Amino acid sequence: MRYARHCRTALVAALASVLLVPVPAVSAAAASPRIPAGATTRRVPADAVEWTDWTDRHPRSGDRDRHAPSAAAGSVTCHAPHAPALASRLSRDIKAALSKRRGTVSLAVYDDRGVTCTRAGTLRYDSASVVKVLIMEGLLRRAEELGRRLTPWEAANVRPMIVRSDNGSAVRLWAALGRGYLNTFLTRARTRATVLGPGGYWGLTRTTATDQMRLLGVLTNAGSFLRTRASGLKLLAEVRADQRWGVPAGMPRGLKAHVKNGWLPRATHGWRVHSIGAFTGERRTYRIVVLSHDNPTMAYGVRTIERIAQAVHRGLNPGRGIGRDLTPETEISEEPDGSAPYEPLPGWDGPEPDATA
Repeated sequence: MRYARHCRTALVAALASVLLVPVPAVSAAAASPRIPAGATTRRVPADAVEWTDWTDRHPRSGDRDRHAPSAAAGSVTCHAPHAPALASRLSRDIKAALSKRRGTVSLAVYDDRGVTCTRAGTLRYDSASVVKVLIMEGLLRRAEELGRRLTPWEAANVRPMIVRSDNGSAVRLWAALGRGYLNTFLTRARTRATVLGPGGYWGLTRTTATDQMRLLGVLTNAGSFLRTRASGLKLLAEVRADQRWGVPAGMPRGLKAHVKNGWLPRATHGWRVHSIGAFTGERRTYRIVVLSHDNPTMAYGVRTIERIAQAVHRGLNPGRGIGRDLTPETEISEEPDGSAPYEPLPGWDGPEPDATA
């Protein structure tokens, strides 16, 4: 009997891992932040995106693959070789923005003038809809490799996937690209910890702030291997107004925001609320990534992200003032982005024996 029960359990897990259609998410909860057993490790090439996370060079004990107990815990480290006072001020202001905030928060900031900030950059989160940036980049890159433009079918799916976060389009493009190609792309982009969601569950892709910063770099670096990166940036600049909350908060006038967000509750870790963006204009570019979970509501997570974003924009644009206010809570929907199921997925979400949370 014990053997039979074991076989049935294994069969359920195996069937779940090969499902090709994601189950709509309707509520709260998260996967373990660790890489699932059996996941492959990709070799990272020496070239590609220039972003090097501060924690890659100065790892801190206990920083990797751990849950931060609260948003107020953990250190924010900013580095600016030619402007140490700016780095200190950014660190202080971001810490103040996180003060007394609940939840688990990771962030990464990169300015092409040499400023970087990071906090818990290697902590893994369910990606929710921010994974659509990866899908878009993979689609553009594959077309380049085939020596052609996007087909009418590809163009008709990638635009709604980004501009209005259409899930049906994401399902189709995820299947069309295939896991093998997307993993190859992740390697080319020098990501180290992103693991694709099982089967068709693209919203359960696990990722880190550091990896999301590298993927944004594919779109913003002048020397990027993605020659059609301008097309991707254009789509991100056209995301509809009600999905442009998050990292654009506090952005001064004269800059353009290229943004993608994710918002998903699951049975553990409450709401995942993520916002990633690149800001271009006036011969400069910078990027902000904020990933979070353990938020009690979506609105709470949005407010935490926007407090951080305001501090970053203010620090990187002294004297410019704030051109975009915080999003009113009345304009924040508590409707999930539908990118993953609420309940734990057998064989994927089960806690590891040594999990810390």
